[in-house]
Amino acid sequence: MTDLTPREIVSELDRFIIGQKDAKRAVAVALRNRWRRKQLDDDLRDEVYPKNILMIGPTGVGKTEISRRLAKLARAPFLKVEATKFTEVGYVGRDVEQIVRDLVDSAIAMTREYMREDVKAKAEKAAEERVIDAIAGTDARDGTREMFRRKLKSGELADTTIELEVSDTTNPFQMMDIPGQPGGGMGMMNLGDMFGKALGGRTTKKRMTVAESYDVLIGEEADKLLDDETVTKTAIDAVEQNGIVFLDEIDKVCARSDARGGDVSREGVQRDLLPLIEGTTVSTKHGPVKTDHILFIASGAFHIAKPSDLLPELQGRLPIRVELRPLTEKDFVRILTETDNALTLQYTALMGTENVKVRFTEDGIAALAKIAADVNQSVENIGARRLYTVVERVF
Repeated sequence: MTDLTPREIVSELDRFIIGQKDAKRAVAVALRNRWRRKQLDDDLRDEVYPKNILMIGPTGVGKTEISRRLAKLARAPFLKVEATKFTEVGYVGRDVEQIVRDLVDSAIAMTREYMREDVKAKAEKAAEERVIDAIAGTDARDGTREMFRRKLKSGELADTTIELEVSDTTNPFQMMDIPGQPGGGMGMMNLGDMFGKALGGRTTKKRMTVAESYDVLIGEEADKLLDDETVTKTAIDAVEQNGIVFLDEIDKVCARSDARGGDVSREGVQRDLLPLIEGTTVSTKHGPVKTDHILFIASGAFHIAKPSDLLPELQGRLPIRVELRPLTEKDFVRILTETDNALTLQYTALMGTENVKVRFTEDGIAALAKIAADVNQSVENIGARRLYTVVERVF
């Protein structure tokens, strides 16, 4: 979990997102509160719940970008989902508890990656031995092995092609649906998971260069040194204490007061979200997961529906409300010149690969910004995404 202060978090977000100070401040304080809570005594810590956020603003103003950058800063389990992908329990489709299951799967992958770093030195040594075995043979003398080891470390063998026996990651077994099980993720039985260990783990022979083999072998050797139970336990604890879920397009599941019909199912999705956001226990294939301290950040354009069209109970679960303003022509100029991932930098680098030098003048950038702003006003306002369309036409 990151220990950055709110000021530092906002400063990091400023590198990629122009304006939207209120939204940046809200997510920065929410993220810092996770760190503050961990410093409390156990008794009080359990009583401090996250203040969930509702971000309101038109498309292309930075809602999703803020969530993406926040995920990288947080170093915590993070999941972005579209609210429209879920249906009410009992209907065909995904139920909302799948959000937590997906978050756990993501956390396990992230935790495994972090834990691999702790055993990387041992894994590199084991990987080196396997490469030498593939080149010199398992029965080679010590002197021969040392000669190849020196060449290996000096890089002389980097382009040498070798044949290795590596784990087969393909799954020959199909997923089987267990009738009557609640939730699509829990109702699926993976025969590969069930029989994989019983069959001793399948391997396959692959040809690759020595340089290519290192990442594969280090990953395999690191996994051998890791305890799956410890990885899963650490990941679930990270989800329960530091997990962040970004619920996009929450306005699309609003039941408008002037329309009926499909809105019944939309209201059902909101009701299903209530216990998840308030705090419940979700069953996953890795064990039960509590959602009490997961931070939920919901966002929506609310062009047709209004935030007040959300169920009152759901509005109460999203107490912090921030509005993101539409972007102006001046904002577009700043997006093209001030951000670390500016399109001008990207296209200069892309064309540089073809030995074509591109230089953007102030007048040229101003013209691109003006065209984007004008098209947004006359056609459909899609915010900063319009810049992609305009710049792409130039190149």
